[in-house]
Amino acid sequence: MTATDALFAGRIPALYDCHMVPLLFEPYALDLAARVAALAPREILETAAGTGVVTAIMAREMPDARILATDLNQAMLDVAAERIDAPNVEFREADAQALPLPDASVDVVVCQFGVMFFPDRVGAYREALRVLKPGGRFLFSAWDRIERNHVTQALAEAVKATFPDDPPSFMHRVPFGYHDMVRIEADLHAAGFESIEAEPVEKRSRLESVEDAARAMVEGSPLRAEIEAQGPDALARAKNAAAAALGRLAGPDGLDEPMSAHVFSAAET
Repeated sequence: MTATDALFAGRIPALYDCHMVPLLFEPYALDLAARVAALAPREILETAAGTGVVTAIMAREMPDARILATDLNQAMLDVAAERIDAPNVEFREADAQALPLPDASVDVVVCQFGVMFFPDRVGAYREALRVLKPGGRFLFSAWDRIERNHVTQALAEAVKATFPDDPPSFMHRVPFGYHDMVRIEADLHAAGFESIEAEPVEKRSRLESVEDAARAMVEGSPLRAEIEAQGPDALARAKNAAAAALGRLAGPDGLDEPMSAHVFSAAET
């Protein structure tokens, strides 16, 4: 993990929210929020909330639940706060590895595609367990292998091929670098969780504009920092290569490719 791997700042949050969310995250947000709603919680903590795609759905579907949406990057929460106007939601900058909450204070901790960014995952899981009330549950998603996520794989390979002397590796290292379900379960057990359920969930990655998808994935994540380090024209070269690669996947209505993730539900006993 490098210093920029978890940095979502500058223009990244807006691009992420505009194009990355519908392309990759919204389908899973609907699934994860439905799982939370089925537990009928009163107090919800969301970690790594990003620009609030899960937050917004939970606020709409569970208006009587109190939701504290947190993220390490205030810039992401600023975008979320602009798009979500709900009396039951509070936004707060916070580190999932050191939560600003008392013990046994929430019914559910939820995290969509954030655990891969935690430098100390066992520590973050231990914090989730600490703030859960007895009988509470920790629900989160993590990406499957990049090979099962066609749009991201095509983008990552195109960018690597563009800079063969120093290929950017962010996508493989971080968001898709924590896909082993056995390893994740072991980390949960190490943190103190005993009741663990894991389920593979497949969705479709859809976006009409290949150019928007290429721009979002090149500029709308920490991959951007690795690309910009290659020189002043690197961002444009990477976007062109990504658009060409994604164009080869696209049909007449744009992108419509499979993607795969794991969804975990964990409790103390």
